[in-house]
Amino acid sequence: MISDSLTVETPAGTVLATAGPRSSDAVVFELGGAMRGSVYVTGTHHPQHWDRFTAVRACLGPVNAYQTTAPDDALPCLARGHSGYRGSLTLYADVTGRPQVSVYPMETAAGHEPSSKTAATLTAVMRACAEHVMQHEDLAGILTASRQRDTPGLLRFLDWSVTHHRADAARFEAKARAAHRDRRAAVAAWWTVARWFAVSPRLVLLVMLADYPGSLSRHISVMEWLAPYCLTAASREHDHARRAESEAACLRNAQIRQRAREQGLAAL
Repeated sequence: MISDSLTVETPAGTVLATAGPRSSDAVVFELGGAMRGSVYVTGTHHPQHWDRFTAVRACLGPVNAYQTTAPDDALPCLARGHSGYRGSLTLYADVTGRPQVSVYPMETAAGHEPSSKTAATLTAVMRACAEHVMQHEDLAGILTASRQRDTPGLLRFLDWSVTHHRADAARFEAKARAAHRDRRAAVAAWWTVARWFAVSPRLVLLVMLADYPGSLSRHISVMEWLAPYCLTAASREHDHARRAESEAACLRNAQIRQRAREQGLAAL
């Protein structure tokens, strides 16, 4: 059991946050002083890596806001206020190891944005609670439990993502092929008009050869740009699909290893 009490200086005053007993995958902080209510802190995946559970997420209220919504009367509020607030914050390390924070939209139970002073207060409290859990002696256990909890949903998302990105890649590839065909047809048409103009230099033919919005020449230019753009976009979508496949494979392998460990312990 942990009973650490944090003292957080905020624009609204001093907030006291007391960590309660750790559940399987979270720590809940009870708030006092300038705020009342609770903050729920759990492990989560890194914002740029769905398969890497190396971050922690602090949610306003006594529940994991990514899984369920806390009742309005259970949302934390300022000691001198009556509006409860929803929102969350993710604390993670960047590629250099420096701590970074992502703050997700905060709002009252009625759906209104908090004032800048209140938002700064809520952010400061959530960050302090998240930093405390990030230094928790059993952080590895919290992250492992969080990965087990979130893996089924993440696998569904990643499988959908693979299908989605592959479909987008196929759509871009089809557009690139169509752009190639259109460009070839437009070029052939332009040269046909050019030959007509060489035989009979009329103004109407010169206009057909000119470069202006909606003209044959401008259409050729657009198609010359569109085809490689679509191929680049298709390549990017294929990369996204491969990354999603790789992340899903990592999560599934972690599931297999965890089940093997549990079976091994059960056999002892």
